[in-house]
Amino acid sequence: MHLAYPAVLAALLFCTGLYGVLARRNAILVLMSVELMLNAVNLNLVAFDVWLRDTLHAGQALTLFTIAIAAAEIGIGLAIVLMVYRNRGTSDVDRLRDTAEGHEPGPSDTNDTNDSTSTGTVRPEVAA
Repeated sequence: MHLAYPAVLAALLFCTGLYGVLARRNAILVLMSVELMLNAVNLNLVAFDVWLRDTLHAGQALTLFTIAIAAAEIGIGLAIVLMVYRNRGTSDVDRLRDTAEGHEPGPSDTNDTNDSTSTGTVRPEVAA
């Protein structure tokens, strides 16, 4: 078996996962894309382990660790996404940017009073 076949397949899987992470707005699809990227890495690890004829099979051992880490990541990631969906009603990644509870003053804020901003909304004060 040539090394080029699994390497090209792994590169295609990784690029598909990278596109999914960068282009998708749904948090579940982003997690699935991260899994695709991890599977591409696993494919490369096993392919290079077979190609190098490693007697300790270090690539396959690292693949098992990567699978375990991916399973834990998906479990925790899905739990976070479900809690956010219950609280917010959406799993859209773009709408999750304002999840901070308070407003930290930026460089454009000149005073700490409750005045209106350029959009006409009033900022609530945050108790310390």
